[in-house]
Amino acid sequence: MAQETTDRSTGGTDGAAASTGVMIAGRSLWSDARRRLMRDKSAMICFAIIVLYAIVSIGGVVYEILADRYEDIPSFAEMDDSSMIDQPPSFKSWKTLLGTDWYGKPVIIKAFLGAKVSMSVGLISNVIAVPLGMLLGAIAGFYGRWLDSIIVWVFSTLMSIPGLVLLIAIKYAFTGITVWGLDLSGIHGLYIALGIISWIGTCRLVRAEVMKIRELDYIVAARANGTHGFVILLRHVIPNVLHLGIINFSLGFVGAIKAEVMLSYLGLGVEPGTPSWGSMINAARMNLYSGKWWELTAAVGAMFFLVLALNIFGDRLRDAFDPKLRTA
Repeated sequence: MAQETTDRSTGGTDGAAASTGVMIAGRSLWSDARRRLMRDKSAMICFAIIVLYAIVSIGGVVYEILADRYEDIPSFAEMDDSSMIDQPPSFKSWKTLLGTDWYGKPVIIKAFLGAKVSMSVGLISNVIAVPLGMLLGAIAGFYGRWLDSIIVWVFSTLMSIPGLVLLIAIKYAFTGITVWGLDLSGIHGLYIALGIISWIGTCRLVRAEVMKIRELDYIVAARANGTHGFVILLRHVIPNVLHLGIINFSLGFVGAIKAEVMLSYLGLGVEPGTPSWGSMINAARMNLYSGKWWELTAAVGAMFFLVLALNIFGDRLRDAFDPKLRTA
């Protein structure tokens, strides 16, 4: 009787699959992560906020290109207006929606262009740091021995130096250096400096994961078949730790944005005259004594919402790729 019941239940399932002509298959890690992210309302809201900041950043780039090409479009440096110095926020004009600074420039334009700087710093520095950390971590974890010792020594040495101090030292070392027409004293040097110090976390995480993967049966079988170690690394190992790079890419955005704001506040980030949230905070900090709060509020508010969205989305992304939660 029990066997008959079992046959009926399985037969019903198989029959439904056969009648529809669809093969039932398990979801991959990527499709399962995408499904759980799409079902998470807070993750989708944060993702929409990040996309909005990205659109604003692209708009800032387009605006600067158009201002360079057409004389009737004023550049940011040409927006000085002595009749609108230190105007508080109001609805009299779009220029005063977030107030104006002590040059008469609209704070809303400074906040938008500051988003462009922060998003570009977060993107390019992580484009440098995450692939570098994944490659070095995979090599150290897979080959071990002297390669592992060298890589561990390098990141252990860098970790022994406070991150902000190391970042400032690298920025000072780039002073007066030009590579391929790019002045490393400004924002291009900031990209490289952040990339140099931001790969360590990804490297350590990937190294630990690869050390477990290299002992699995399919890796041992590939070695037994005579497959070259570097081919195994590229074809079988790195694809299985790629999700760690994606997670660290999203979380690394937050650190890069904070570092840019701190360095620009100290006068070591972007070039003088370039609008960024850090330079806005630095320029507005003394205005608080005279009750001029709007520029500081705009910079801190813009940074707050982006960092909060990135933090929440990064946490949700990490949970979505956690194999232990795949049945949730």
